[in-house]
Amino acid sequence: MPLSRRDFTARTVIAGAGVALTGTVGALATAPGALAAGNGTGGDGHGRPPCEPGYGPLVPDPAGILALPAGFRYRVITHSGVTRLESGETTPSHHDGTAAFEGHRGTTLLVNNHELKGRRENWARPVPLTEGLVYDPAAAGGCTVVEVRPGGEVAEWVGIAGTSTNCAGGATPWGTWLTCEENSDLAGMNGMTRDHGYVFEVDPHDRRANRDPRPVKAFGRYDHEAVVIDPRQGHAYLTEDASGPNGLFYRWTPPRGFRHGRGRLRTLAADAGALQAAKCTDSSGRFVDDLTRATRTGTVYGVDWVDVPDRDARTVPVRRQFADGAVTRGRKLEGMWWADGGAYFVSSYAREESPGAAHDGQVWFYDPKRRTLRLTVLIGVNADPSAEGGYDGPDNITVSPYGGLVIAEDGSGLQHLFGATESGRTYPLARNELNIGTPQEPEYSEFTGVCFSPDGRTLYANLQDPGVMLAVTGPWRRAR
Repeated sequence: MPLSRRDFTARTVIAGAGVALTGTVGALATAPGALAAGNGTGGDGHGRPPCEPGYGPLVPDPAGILALPAGFRYRVITHSGVTRLESGETTPSHHDGTAAFEGHRGTTLLVNNHELKGRRENWARPVPLTEGLVYDPAAAGGCTVVEVRPGGEVAEWVGIAGTSTNCAGGATPWGTWLTCEENSDLAGMNGMTRDHGYVFEVDPHDRRANRDPRPVKAFGRYDHEAVVIDPRQGHAYLTEDASGPNGLFYRWTPPRGFRHGRGRLRTLAADAGALQAAKCTDSSGRFVDDLTRATRTGTVYGVDWVDVPDRDARTVPVRRQFADGAVTRGRKLEGMWWADGGAYFVSSYAREESPGAAHDGQVWFYDPKRRTLRLTVLIGVNADPSAEGGYDGPDNITVSPYGGLVIAEDGSGLQHLFGATESGRTYPLARNELNIGTPQEPEYSEFTGVCFSPDGRTLYANLQDPGVMLAVTGPWRRAR
């Protein structure tokens, strides 16, 4: 049922009133170190200056890998070309989306995407073709499962192989990982032998469950970025990282009588349930063609859902199946995380390809109960990405057990993990110091796969190139 203007206005008032009062994230600001809306002084409301958020300045790393605040330390968990799988091959390269799960006897299990596009021979360290776990033997990507044991020992094995461009994904409420292919090559294109552009389920707890990989075709075939599952209603929410035109924000509604659980998604028919794309309207009922139209945090849009005509997109990509005015688009829709009863998701940046205002990052929150989208983070264009103190290009994202968000940067110049507090300020958590360029022209890979261990004591993150998984520990505290 379409959202009426009266319903939208009422829900906008409720959502706006709760921005600074409820939720893990609360009201978040528009720029590094900026102030939350409603408190122009940045103090405590009584004229006292604010405390600096976060953990202080980053301390350069003598080893040239990761700068952290004083009191924090890191450990390398996997390193492409250095560490080895149980089967003897070296760890694959280009680490991306990751989630952590509680394993048996105090272990932590991590599922780690490897974003490798195209044919295997194009990469020095593709995901090994492990018997029974291969979807397309021509494709280089896939996932590995990493087990970190209480004594510090690490084991790694293949979870799925023969997929393409495994970018982000999402953890399920039942303890599995959904890995997303950000590539929609059909069989016969670019050397592929099977169709790509799907979501696959990987079970870190049961290796047998991953045999004979089957795509979840019901979620559609397009350049998938990330996915989350509503644990109450069972809907899946998905982002698309694509351009020409910009990508879409999707919802999949399960068919009547379907019950989620381990291995259940692979049993779905290709046309099971309903796949729909978001269509947004502002408080006046005007259609919003692109998320770049929002220029202030706290902006709230109503959301209706429009059926996808052909979800398997055999001839026309899904995002091109809609006429102008039918759906709302967004540039580089990236990582997602489920918290506070809804889905946080990222738009990394926007420039001339988008009809609205340029920016260097947005974070949106979709509230399924109110059917609204609220802009919680807006980062202005970073004039000098090579200078410390600014951020651009948020990508993977997680909600911190200590409050607020932790965001992985995939921008230009310096690359950071940075936090955004409930009170609306940002702060640095880590800086990549692993130079993959030259001393004269340094280059630093993006951060990916940011997530906390189940007990909240360890922050995991990856340096995508060459592929390094890191575990960060330290004096965590509630973010102010």
